[in-house]
Formats: sequence, structure tokens, C-alpha cells
Amino acid sequence: MRLLSYLVDGEPRYGTAVEGGVVDLTKRIGRDYSDVKALIAGNALADAQEAIAEQEPDYALDKLVLLPPVLAPEKLWCIGVNYAERNAEYKDNSDLPKYPSLFVRSMSSMTGSGQPLEKPKVSDQLDYEGELVIVIGQGGRHIPREKAWSHIFGMTLCNEGTIRDWLRHGKFNVTQGKNFDRSGSIGPWIVTSDELDPRGPHDIVTRVNGEVRQQDTTERLMFPFDFLISYLSTFATLKPGDMIVTGTPTGAGARFDPPRWLKVGDVVEVESRRIGVLSNTVAAEQ
Repeated sequence: MRLLSYLVDGEPRYGTAVEGGVVDLTKRIGRDYSDVKALIAGNALADAQEAIAEQEPDYALDKLVLLPPVLAPEKLWCIGVNYAERNAEYKDNSDLPKYPSLFVRSMSSMTGSGQPLEKPKVSDQLDYEGELVIVIGQGGRHIPREKAWSHIFGMTLCNEGTIRDWLRHGKFNVTQGKNFDRSGSIGPWIVTSDELDPRGPHDIVTRVNGEVRQQDTTERLMFPFDFLISYLSTFATLKPGDMIVTGTPTGAGARFDPPRWLKVGDVVEVESRRIGVLSNTVAAEQ
């Protein structure tokens, strides 16, 4: 199932993408589950599948304003330096990391597929980072690695857009450069684990104006999905709907010489073959 969130007459709703459009779940099971996060927390995927059986689409997909699939996760974790060769990009001669790099983003920094990606007024260094995202289903604390896969509800995509010069404003953190409003995106939907085995392997490709800039596979992750779930749950209780953005491959704009920053009008696509395409056009901050 491909679960997505969107606006209808300015109001957030949710449904599932099917052949020919989107079946709205808000009016079918919304009395019991108000949004995708509530559906995940209620372990209600079977209810959703029953609700869409033999239903005609309510909306054409291309007519909807898409939102991030989970509107208000308690936690949006982001993993840095997780693909082979990423550590070498820093050119600091450091050893391979023993633990994942970690930071958090607010959902106000994210928009949905097809919506403008905002280039801020204060910087010309908007960069792209295509990433796979795992969405937590069953929550928990101290989750053993061998049981971690059963805690994944599904997968989606992220352009973990970054304002590079603002990453260096603080001595120890990257938070500022990672949290500009609408600088990143998540979507277009969550593909549930019953249709997409999170064990993979999964490919990830990022294109700018049709040019491939990043390309890799989860077979080359230094910290695989099951490790991340076990590691994060050691210090924080994972909750249904939490999202883990699992790292970007080599090839971000900052790594070119000279750097290739995103410009107004650029189209950024993040794709994984069994998930779909997350697409955004860069617009100037108003």
C-alpha cells in the first residue's frame, strides 16, 4: 500500500495511491484514525486495505497538493556519513566512524512532493541530499537488532536539503543549516513493508534537472537499517510514525569543484525503484 497525505480545500487528508488516482481514507476510516500517524499507531493497515477494496479513486493524484506522508512524527532523525566513501569526502584523514552521526530536523523544514523547495534569502548555498527513509511502526526501547526489521512500517524518500554555510555557525552542531523552513522534502508516499521488504537491497538516485548527481545502494551502508533502529532505541523510545532519514550517498553539490548549489527553477528528483520519485522545484523565499 502507498499511503500519502494531501490537502483538499485547504484541509489535510490522507489516502492511498492506486491505479488511476487516490482513494481517500479520511472519509472511510478517519472517524477511527485521523491521519497516517494514527493509522500506524493503531496497527490499522488491514482496516485501510479493507476500506479501499473495490473502491474507485476519489482524486486524481496530479490534482492534489501533497504533504509529507506523516505530518507530525514525534521524532525526525537524520543520519550523516552513512555510505561508503562519504567519510573520505571530508578529506580530514579520519578513521571510519564507530557510531552514526546524528541530528534532528523539525517538520517545518520539510515539504511534500511537487511543492516548492525554498531557497532562503540569506544564502546561495542550498544543496540536495537524496535519502531513503524508514518509518517506524511498532515502537519500543532497547530493540534488539535481530528484531528491528519487525518495527519498520514502511519506507519513503527524502531530499534532506541543506544550507551549507549555515552548518558552520555553531562549534558543535549542524542544526541551523538543516532546519530552514521548507528547505527539504519527504514523500511522495510511504510504501508499506508488506509490499516492500525493508531488508532490500534498495537503490537511491538523485537527479538535478535530469542529470544524475548521486547513485548508490543500501548494500553499501556503513550502518544498516536494523543497526540504526537498535542504536537509536538504546537512548530514546521510538514511537509509531517516527522517521529515520538514513544518510545520503556521495555527490552532493558541495563536493564539486566549484560547488554546484541549487538555483531557482532547478528540479530535484530523488528516486528509488520500488518506492517512486520525490520531485521538487526550487523557488525563492518570499
